[in-house]
Amino acid sequence: MTEGRATFPIEPWALTEIGLDHASLATHESVFALANGHIGMRGSFEEGEPVVVPGTYLNGFFEERPLPYAEAGYGFPEQGQTVVNVTDGKLIRLLVGDTPLDLAYGTIVDHRRTLDLRRGVLRRVTEWRSPNGRTVKVTSTRLVSLSRRSIAAIEYAVECTDDRGDLYVALQSDLLANEPVDSGSEGEDPRAAAALRRPLVSELAVGRGQRAVLVHRTSRSGLRMAAGMDHVVDVPDTATEDMEAGEDLARFTLAARLPQGRGLKLVKYLAYGWSSRRSAPALRDQVEGALATAKLAGFERLLSEQKQVLDEYWAQADVEVEGDDELQQAVRVGMFHVLQAGLRAERQPIPAKGLTGPGYDGHTFWDTETYVLPVLTYTAPHAARDALRWRHSTLELARERARVLGRHGAAFPWRTIRGEETSGYWPAGTAAFHINADIADAVVRYWHATGDEEFDRDFGAELLIETARLWASLGHFDSEDGFRIDGVTGPDEYTAVVDNNVYTNLMAQRNLREAAKAVARQPDVAGRLEVTDDEVAVWERAARLMRIPFDARLGVHMQSDAFTHHEEWDFETTPASSYPLLLNYPYFEIYRKQVIKQADLVMALHLRGDAFTQEEKAADFAYYEARTVRDSSLSAAQQAVVAAETGHLELAYDYWAEATLTDVQNLHGNSGHGLHIASMAGGWTVAVAGFGGMRDHDGRLLFAPRLPPRLTRLRFRVVYQGRILEVEVGTEKTSYRLVEGEPLDVHHHGRRITIGDGDCVLDIPPAPEVTPVRQPPGAAPRRRARA
Repeated sequence: MTEGRATFPIEPWALTEIGLDHASLATHESVFALANGHIGMRGSFEEGEPVVVPGTYLNGFFEERPLPYAEAGYGFPEQGQTVVNVTDGKLIRLLVGDTPLDLAYGTIVDHRRTLDLRRGVLRRVTEWRSPNGRTVKVTSTRLVSLSRRSIAAIEYAVECTDDRGDLYVALQSDLLANEPVDSGSEGEDPRAAAALRRPLVSELAVGRGQRAVLVHRTSRSGLRMAAGMDHVVDVPDTATEDMEAGEDLARFTLAARLPQGRGLKLVKYLAYGWSSRRSAPALRDQVEGALATAKLAGFERLLSEQKQVLDEYWAQADVEVEGDDELQQAVRVGMFHVLQAGLRAERQPIPAKGLTGPGYDGHTFWDTETYVLPVLTYTAPHAARDALRWRHSTLELARERARVLGRHGAAFPWRTIRGEETSGYWPAGTAAFHINADIADAVVRYWHATGDEEFDRDFGAELLIETARLWASLGHFDSEDGFRIDGVTGPDEYTAVVDNNVYTNLMAQRNLREAAKAVARQPDVAGRLEVTDDEVAVWERAARLMRIPFDARLGVHMQSDAFTHHEEWDFETTPASSYPLLLNYPYFEIYRKQVIKQADLVMALHLRGDAFTQEEKAADFAYYEARTVRDSSLSAAQQAVVAAETGHLELAYDYWAEATLTDVQNLHGNSGHGLHIASMAGGWTVAVAGFGGMRDHDGRLLFAPRLPPRLTRLRFRVVYQGRILEVEVGTEKTSYRLVEGEPLDVHHHGRRITIGDGDCVLDIPPAPEVTPVRQPPGAAPRRRARA
């Protein structure tokens, strides 16, 4: 699948497609996807053609597949998990006379689609002339409800716009299972999904009147799902209706005569549900009940509910950027998709692609806790809570995985859908134990930001304790009285199975300390888990003696033991066509050189900034900037945050643009597989943590704002401990204001202040003078033309 670079007009609250760009079709299907955390629908056309990947997804619904190995080994996962393209309810095929509307044929007189970020709908207006000369105008409004978890709906209207008299049209509104899907794979690219042929087995098909329900199950994973549709029809003249329901297709057909200048309207209500335990009749009943209530409410009520949810969200979460309209648009698009990915997930994972495409087989990784949950924690905390409750629900599987590996506590999977480890590659999979500390970090952040005692008691403390037990059994005290964690892989997948990865060790250090605090806070939980005083003492000693490699000769931290002694990668003779390196060089060659796929130690400078001095941060950032090739979309946002903190504001600005525009402009050429939800989250992260300088170390809210030269104002709001705090950053001063809640203590560039009634306006100290840093040839951030 070859994808072009997407382009959209710049608007503050929308993303609009004007005309049809076939080269960018797959990317547009991703960026126009609608979801609520439970249902995801790609932005393919209602008519079904043209299409690249027509996917519809239910969070947590997957099929198993065997994982093949040339040579099997102990502890290797045996089963993979792949997201299933479930029954497609988006389809409303239109026949103009006897000619199907297909934008690849006939003449497009006018066409535009708009993703409305304030109303949460995808609107479409198309005027099309068929090969037989008849012209129709089609308008549609599609939503996936943010307030009703199982509901989606489409309003579809057709109007005859030519002057050739009455027009006969037919609409075929479908539920289609097992539709052919191109996974979007390119060669052996491991980022693309494993395609499944006919994953759904029919169990039940019911159709009567204007309503139909199809129930299917998967063959291997034992999951069952139901999809239902119902309709409301408004026709101007003579019409006929018909309903049929078979194993993989239910179709409601409406044929009507349209007088010149008149039109018809069809509202299609959709409901989805799945279960690993419930029977086919029970799921059918569940879906029919949801359809009945949605139809009773009506389409206008669904629109009103959608807008209300988003009004509340933007009121407490919006980021305003003054000086760069393109980034203003992209930041809001990213925040909208992050919200869609997790708002109604309700104890299901947040996949790396959200529910926008089949990339990465629909798996969730550490991206969720490290990139996505910080955004949700400070903008929609209940969604972060649900995501962490999902991790807790998989705890027994993580305990079992730890037992298989000969460890104590819990070993959470590198990639998964249901909770089992499904990574078949040990060095960049199972060995990346930092996932445990990333989960613990998200737990601690949520706890500090909300003070949610019930969560801490019922879920959080147990997650902290069991992840700490993993570190205590994975590491060891050496003869020099230090604590080592050997044979692990950090975030940089180009440096695998190493000793004392700084990011891993520092995040594990926090995990161990916070687990000890959780034991003190929740003695009943500690008693149930049989935590002893001696065990806590080991955690505290391990944290105190954690090895953090440092090269005194160079004056920088080593990403891992001896990293700075490795041979340098020959960047000068590496052609641009050889990136990403993992697709063009053997891992053996990559692992033993100083070449970094994505921010690793630099990310530690952000998330564990309390463990470094400012001088160390500046030196470390410069050293690792020169060796990071950014073969991962995860890198730019973290490099931007640390660049901003260390005074490289223009560089931070360029990285911010790259992270934020990754999917809006399809910068990596693979957005058609699904959106990079972590990178989209990076738009918020760089604004708030980068140029806003927000940190949350040890339950203290810190700000150190500074703007890059291009921007004149940055305003954002965060939810913290029941308050809504607004921060407005100008070129010389910062204003803090409590929108809602009791007075709050924060720090501004190291100075403690109390935000109460009225604005608190403070000066911004000048940025430190810096020596320019360099990147490997070809790895500098993509720079846009300056307006």
